[in-house]
Amino acid sequence: MQTLRTLKALEREGLVTADPRLAEAARSMAIALTPELAELIDRKDLARDPIARQFVPDIRETEVAPEERDDPIGDEVRSPVKGIVHRYPDRVLLKPLHVCPVYCRFCFRREKVGPGGDALSATELAAALAYIRDHAEIWEVILTGGDPLMMAPRRLGQLIDALDGIPHVTVIRVHTRVPIADAGRVTDELVTALKPKRAGLWVGIHCNHARELSPPARAALARLADAGFPLLSQTVLLAGINDDVETLCALMRALVSARVKPYYLHHPDLVRGTGHFRVPIARGQALMKALRGRLSGLAQPTYVLDVPGGHGKVPVGPAYLGDDPDALVSDARIVEDAFGGRHRYPA
Repeated sequence: MQTLRTLKALEREGLVTADPRLAEAARSMAIALTPELAELIDRKDLARDPIARQFVPDIRETEVAPEERDDPIGDEVRSPVKGIVHRYPDRVLLKPLHVCPVYCRFCFRREKVGPGGDALSATELAAALAYIRDHAEIWEVILTGGDPLMMAPRRLGQLIDALDGIPHVTVIRVHTRVPIADAGRVTDELVTALKPKRAGLWVGIHCNHARELSPPARAALARLADAGFPLLSQTVLLAGINDDVETLCALMRALVSARVKPYYLHHPDLVRGTGHFRVPIARGQALMKALRGRLSGLAQPTYVLDVPGGHGKVPVGPAYLGDDPDALVSDARIVEDAFGGRHRYPA
């Protein structure tokens, strides 16, 4: 089976039924579902399958709320040079291409990604690298897109070498879905291309459900970990996919067992046509509280919200420290433990 890229291909595989309303949803962003992920889908319960719901178009994508945006996290307003997003003083995003192995229907760059997307030309990439060289405050460069591991190993290696040659860049981070969605791409050649001579390189893995960690995905992650790359995970909190305690616990434990440290649990962004994926922040906070009492610290992600307009991420997890209502003066606080118990503690 090849990657499924059209409604007809999805219909042929029994993943959608013919419905003219789906055509508009399909036009809103590119379709791509790899054979590896397609094989994990339960055809008997498509409406609730956590893999299908992430990648198969849904007629609800045509419903756009007033608060939803084309650029929900403000990439454009923080882009001084094509391909660069400079949101924080000490780090930048570098987007060399906008192609991914799969296209998540909740993607915050859904207006940009897809075949024929706005990849950087050689001249544009040179300008982006020049911007990084000219800004000595940049300590970390995050390769994103699109998916940087969709680049040919030779081109990827050249990019890593160029970044590694900038003295003030001491950390390179790569954000990717490839080990989960197209594990066969994680070859010895690609692993070698990723290795800088000087800088530290970290790999951020996008994974939303434990079922995504198939044997090929685990093997790809092991290949990266064995090569010495620290692995982090990024998960999006998605209604009907992973917004319950048992599912999140299973995912975080599966990631840690695969040597991936849970890093962020993202509150869904205000992407056009994605209201059916979003949950209330209060629900996310309650889920994080439940995880605190059930999971090892190794398995605890930080629950974050990307503030619309390009203002960056902030933690929005639950609070455990409050004022003591019985204290006559501010000499005590109330601390809530991971199991809901409340305890007095000196301020």
